[in-house]
Amino acid sequence: MLWSIYNALVHVDAQHTRYALLGGLGGFVATALGALVAVLMKSIAARTQDVMLGFAGGMMLAASSFSLLLPGLAAAKEHTSSGPMAAAVVVIGLGLGVLLMLALDNIVPHEHENSGRQGPDAQRIHRVWLFVLAITLHNLPEGMAIGVSLSNGDLAVGLPLTLAILLQDIPEGLAVALSLRATGLSAGRASLVAVGSGLMEPLGSLIGLGLSTGFTLSYPISMGLAAGAMIFVVSHEVIPETHRNGHQTPATLGLMLGFAVMMFMDTALG
Repeated sequence: MLWSIYNALVHVDAQHTRYALLGGLGGFVATALGALVAVLMKSIAARTQDVMLGFAGGMMLAASSFSLLLPGLAAAKEHTSSGPMAAAVVVIGLGLGVLLMLALDNIVPHEHENSGRQGPDAQRIHRVWLFVLAITLHNLPEGMAIGVSLSNGDLAVGLPLTLAILLQDIPEGLAVALSLRATGLSAGRASLVAVGSGLMEPLGSLIGLGLSTGFTLSYPISMGLAAGAMIFVVSHEVIPETHRNGHQTPATLGLMLGFAVMMFMDTALG
Protein backbone atom coordinates (compact mmCIF):
# COMPACT_ATOMS: atom_id res chain seq x y z
CA MET A 1 0.00 0.00 0.00
CA LEU A 2 2.77 2.45 0.90
CA TRP A 3 4.54 1.62 -2.36
CA SER A 4 1.37 2.32 -4.38
CA ILE A 5 0.94 5.65 -2.56
CA TYR A 6 4.56 6.52 -3.35
CA ASN A 7 4.10 5.65 -7.05
CA ALA A 8 0.95 7.74 -7.20
CA LEU A 9 2.69 10.73 -5.60
CA VAL A 10 5.53 10.50 -8.13
CA HIS A 11 3.05 11.03 -10.98
CA VAL A 12 0.89 13.70 -9.31
CA ASP A 13 0.88 17.19 -10.79
CA ALA A 14 3.45 19.29 -8.90
CA GLN A 15 0.96 22.07 -8.25
CA HIS A 16 -1.51 19.65 -6.66
CA THR A 17 1.28 18.32 -4.45
CA ARG A 18 2.11 21.87 -3.35
CA TYR A 19 -1.55 22.54 -2.55
CA ALA A 20 -1.81 19.39 -0.44
CA LEU A 21 1.48 19.98 1.35
CA LEU A 22 0.67 23.63 2.06
CA GLY A 23 -2.74 22.60 3.40
CA GLY A 24 -1.18 19.98 5.65
CA LEU A 25 1.46 22.46 6.86
CA GLY A 26 -1.34 24.91 7.58
CA GLY A 27 -2.92 22.31 9.85
CA PHE A 28 0.41 21.91 11.63
CA VAL A 29 0.74 25.69 12.11
CA ALA A 30 -2.83 25.98 13.43
CA THR A 31 -2.25 23.14 15.89
CA ALA A 32 1.00 24.78 16.98
CA LEU A 33 -0.76 28.12 17.47
CA GLY A 34 -3.32 26.56 19.79
CA ALA A 35 -0.60 24.67 21.65
CA LEU A 36 1.48 27.81 22.16
CA VAL A 37 -1.52 29.69 23.55
CA ALA A 38 -1.56 27.07 26.31
CA VAL A 39 1.81 28.40 27.52
CA LEU A 40 0.11 31.70 28.39
CA MET A 41 -2.84 30.06 30.14
CA LYS A 42 -2.76 28.45 33.55
CA SER A 43 -5.93 26.51 32.85
CA ILE A 44 -9.19 26.56 30.93
CA ALA A 45 -12.64 25.78 32.29
CA ALA A 46 -13.87 22.30 31.41
CA ARG A 47 -17.13 23.76 30.10
CA THR A 48 -15.26 26.10 27.74
CA GLN A 49 -13.00 23.29 26.55
CA ASP A 50 -16.00 21.05 25.85
CA VAL A 51 -17.73 23.81 23.87
CA MET A 52 -14.56 24.41 21.83
CA LEU A 53 -14.14 20.72 21.06
CA GLY A 54 -17.85 20.49 20.20
CA PHE A 55 -17.41 23.40 17.79
CA ALA A 56 -14.44 21.61 16.20
CA GLY A 57 -16.47 18.40 15.91
CA GLY A 58 -19.33 20.25 14.22
CA MET A 59 -16.95 21.70 11.66
CA MET A 60 -15.52 18.25 10.98
CA LEU A 61 -19.01 16.79 10.45
CA ALA A 62 -20.03 19.58 8.07
CA ALA A 63 -16.72 19.36 6.21
CA SER A 64 -17.23 15.63 5.80
CA SER A 65 -20.70 16.21 4.37
CA PHE A 66 -20.32 19.29 2.17
CA SER A 67 -16.63 19.21 1.22
CA LEU A 68 -16.04 15.46 0.92
CA LEU A 69 -19.17 13.36 0.46
CA LEU A 70 -21.09 15.67 -1.90
CA PRO A 71 -18.10 16.39 -4.22
CA GLY A 72 -17.23 12.69 -4.04
CA LEU A 73 -20.74 11.73 -5.15
CA ALA A 74 -20.59 14.27 -8.00
CA ALA A 75 -17.22 12.94 -9.17
CA ALA A 76 -18.37 9.33 -8.96
CA LYS A 77 -21.54 10.10 -10.94
CA GLU A 78 -19.44 11.80 -13.62
CA HIS A 79 -17.38 8.61 -14.02
CA THR A 80 -20.20 6.05 -13.70
CA SER A 81 -23.19 7.98 -15.18
CA SER A 82 -25.33 6.27 -12.56
CA GLY A 83 -26.68 7.67 -9.30
CA PRO A 84 -26.89 4.32 -7.46
CA MET A 85 -23.43 3.28 -8.70
CA ALA A 86 -21.97 6.63 -7.66
CA ALA A 87 -23.47 6.25 -4.19
CA ALA A 88 -22.08 2.71 -3.93
CA VAL A 89 -18.57 3.93 -4.86
CA VAL A 90 -18.59 6.61 -2.14
CA VAL A 91 -20.11 4.21 0.40
CA ILE A 92 -17.23 1.81 -0.28
CA GLY A 93 -14.82 4.64 0.48
CA LEU A 94 -16.79 5.53 3.61
CA GLY A 95 -16.51 1.94 4.82
CA LEU A 96 -12.78 1.88 4.10
CA GLY A 97 -12.34 5.02 6.20
CA VAL A 98 -14.12 3.39 9.12
CA LEU A 99 -12.04 0.23 8.75
CA LEU A 100 -8.87 2.32 8.69
CA MET A 101 -9.75 4.05 11.95
CA LEU A 102 -10.84 0.78 13.57
CA ALA A 103 -7.50 -0.75 12.61
CA LEU A 104 -5.57 2.23 14.02
CA ASP A 105 -7.74 2.17 17.14
CA ASN A 106 -6.75 -1.45 17.75
CA ILE A 107 -3.12 -1.26 16.61
CA VAL A 108 -1.99 2.06 18.12
CA PRO A 109 -1.82 2.18 21.94
CA HIS A 110 -3.78 5.16 23.27
CA GLU A 111 -6.05 6.21 26.12
CA HIS A 112 -9.68 7.26 26.47
CA GLU A 113 -10.93 9.07 29.56
CA ASN A 114 -13.90 6.72 30.07
CA SER A 115 -12.72 3.33 28.79
CA GLY A 116 -9.08 3.70 29.81
CA ARG A 117 -6.07 2.37 27.95
CA GLN A 118 -6.58 0.74 24.57
CA GLY A 119 -4.35 -1.10 22.10
CA PRO A 120 -1.45 -3.57 22.44
CA ASP A 121 0.89 -3.13 25.44
CA ALA A 122 -0.96 0.05 26.46
CA GLN A 123 -0.47 -0.76 30.14
CA ARG A 124 3.30 -0.64 29.69
CA ILE A 125 3.43 2.82 28.10
CA HIS A 126 3.57 6.07 30.06
CA ARG A 127 0.23 7.90 30.11
CA VAL A 128 1.66 11.01 28.47
CA TRP A 129 2.66 9.05 25.37
CA LEU A 130 -0.73 7.37 25.26
CA PHE A 131 -2.21 10.86 24.96
CA VAL A 132 0.23 11.66 22.16
CA LEU A 133 -0.69 8.49 20.28
CA ALA A 134 -4.38 9.27 20.73
CA ILE A 135 -3.76 12.70 19.19
CA THR A 136 -2.21 10.94 16.20
CA LEU A 137 -5.53 9.19 15.59
CA HIS A 138 -7.16 12.63 15.37
CA ASN A 139 -4.67 14.42 13.15
CA LEU A 140 -4.01 11.73 10.54
CA PRO A 141 -7.54 11.63 9.02
CA GLU A 142 -7.70 15.43 9.08
CA GLY A 143 -4.50 15.61 7.05
CA MET A 144 -5.77 12.91 4.70
CA ALA A 145 -8.98 14.90 4.15
CA ILE A 146 -6.93 17.98 3.21
CA GLY A 147 -4.82 16.01 0.73
CA VAL A 148 -7.82 14.30 -0.86
CA SER A 149 -9.83 17.52 -1.20
CA LEU A 150 -6.93 19.29 -2.94
CA SER A 151 -5.80 16.34 -5.07
CA ASN A 152 -7.42 17.54 -8.29
CA GLY A 153 -6.51 21.19 -7.80
CA ASP A 154 -10.13 22.30 -7.30
CA LEU A 155 -9.85 25.04 -4.68
CA ALA A 156 -13.62 25.43 -4.58
CA VAL A 157 -13.69 21.99 -2.94
CA GLY A 158 -10.39 21.99 -1.08
CA LEU A 159 -10.23 25.53 0.30
CA PRO A 160 -13.39 25.49 2.49
CA LEU A 161 -12.48 22.11 3.97
CA THR A 162 -8.86 23.10 4.57
CA LEU A 163 -9.88 26.36 6.27
CA ALA A 164 -12.39 24.49 8.42
CA ILE A 165 -9.76 22.01 9.58
CA LEU A 166 -7.29 24.82 10.26
CA LEU A 167 -9.86 26.69 12.35
CA GLN A 168 -10.73 23.65 14.42
CA ASP A 169 -7.05 22.72 14.84
CA ILE A 170 -6.49 25.82 16.99
CA PRO A 171 -8.83 24.86 19.86
CA GLU A 172 -7.79 21.23 19.41
CA GLY A 173 -4.11 22.13 19.84
CA LEU A 174 -4.98 24.18 22.92
CA ALA A 175 -7.04 21.37 24.43
CA VAL A 176 -4.31 18.82 23.75
CA ALA A 177 -1.61 20.95 25.39
CA LEU A 178 -3.77 21.59 28.45
CA SER A 179 -4.60 17.88 28.71
CA LEU A 180 -0.89 17.06 28.62
CA ARG A 181 -0.25 19.66 31.31
CA ALA A 182 -2.84 17.88 33.47
CA THR A 183 -0.69 14.75 33.33
CA GLY A 184 2.16 16.60 35.02
CA LEU A 185 4.18 17.99 32.10
CA SER A 186 5.40 21.58 32.29
CA ALA A 187 3.65 24.17 30.11
CA GLY A 188 6.62 24.33 27.74
CA ARG A 189 7.02 20.58 27.29
CA ALA A 190 3.27 20.01 26.94
CA SER A 191 3.09 22.65 24.21
CA LEU A 192 6.09 21.21 22.37
CA VAL A 193 4.58 17.72 22.37
CA ALA A 194 1.25 19.12 21.13
CA VAL A 195 3.06 21.08 18.41
CA GLY A 196 4.86 17.90 17.34
CA SER A 197 1.55 16.05 17.07
CA GLY A 198 0.53 18.49 14.34
CA LEU A 199 3.22 17.04 12.07
CA MET A 200 0.80 14.21 11.33
CA GLU A 201 -1.30 16.61 9.25
CA PRO A 202 1.21 17.27 6.43
CA LEU A 203 2.07 13.56 6.44
CA GLY A 204 -1.62 12.69 6.25
CA SER A 205 -2.14 15.19 3.43
CA LEU A 206 0.48 13.44 1.29
CA ILE A 207 -1.06 10.04 2.06
CA GLY A 208 -4.48 11.36 1.07
CA LEU A 209 -3.06 12.85 -2.11
CA GLY A 210 -1.45 9.54 -3.07
CA LEU A 211 -4.60 7.52 -2.32
CA SER A 212 -6.80 9.76 -4.44
CA THR A 213 -4.74 9.65 -7.65
CA GLY A 214 -4.12 5.94 -8.21
CA PHE A 215 -6.93 4.97 -10.63
CA THR A 216 -10.13 6.28 -12.24
CA LEU A 217 -12.45 6.03 -9.22
CA SER A 218 -9.75 6.64 -6.63
CA TYR A 219 -10.79 10.29 -6.15
CA PRO A 220 -14.44 9.67 -5.11
CA ILE A 221 -13.43 6.58 -3.11
CA SER A 222 -10.80 8.61 -1.28
CA MET A 223 -13.30 11.39 -0.61
CA GLY A 224 -15.55 8.82 1.03
CA LEU A 225 -12.60 7.32 2.92
CA ALA A 226 -11.55 10.68 4.36
CA ALA A 227 -15.14 11.49 5.31
CA GLY A 228 -15.60 8.10 6.98
CA ALA A 229 -12.40 8.55 8.99
CA MET A 230 -13.40 12.04 10.15
CA ILE A 231 -16.96 11.05 11.08
CA PHE A 232 -15.56 8.08 13.01
CA VAL A 233 -13.23 10.37 14.98
CA VAL A 234 -16.07 12.78 15.82
CA SER A 235 -18.39 10.02 17.01
CA HIS A 236 -15.77 7.84 18.68
CA GLU A 237 -13.53 10.49 20.24
CA VAL A 238 -14.78 14.09 20.14
CA ILE A 239 -18.43 13.76 21.20
CA PRO A 240 -17.78 11.36 24.11
CA GLU A 241 -14.95 13.63 25.30
CA THR A 242 -17.22 16.71 25.31
CA HIS A 243 -19.99 14.88 27.22
CA ARG A 244 -17.95 13.26 29.98
CA ASN A 245 -18.03 16.33 32.29
CA GLY A 246 -21.80 16.81 32.18
CA HIS A 247 -21.71 19.66 29.65
CA GLN A 248 -23.76 17.89 26.99
CA THR A 249 -26.02 20.83 26.14
CA PRO A 250 -23.36 23.56 25.71
CA ALA A 251 -21.12 21.08 23.87
CA THR A 252 -23.99 20.19 21.52
CA LEU A 253 -24.73 23.86 20.92
CA GLY A 254 -21.04 24.33 20.12
CA LEU A 255 -21.23 21.41 17.68
CA MET A 256 -24.28 22.90 15.96
CA LEU A 257 -22.56 26.30 15.71
CA GLY A 258 -19.46 24.68 14.22
CA PHE A 259 -21.61 22.80 11.70
CA ALA A 260 -23.41 26.03 10.71
CA VAL A 261 -20.14 28.00 10.36
CA MET A 262 -18.62 25.31 8.14
CA MET A 263 -21.79 25.06 6.03
CA PHE A 264 -21.69 28.83 5.52
CA MET A 265 -17.99 28.75 4.66
CA ASP A 266 -18.49 25.96 2.15
CA THR A 267 -21.29 27.86 0.44
CA ALA A 268 -19.55 31.25 0.52
CA LEU A 269 -16.11 30.02 -0.55
CA GLY A 270 -17.19 27.13 -2.77
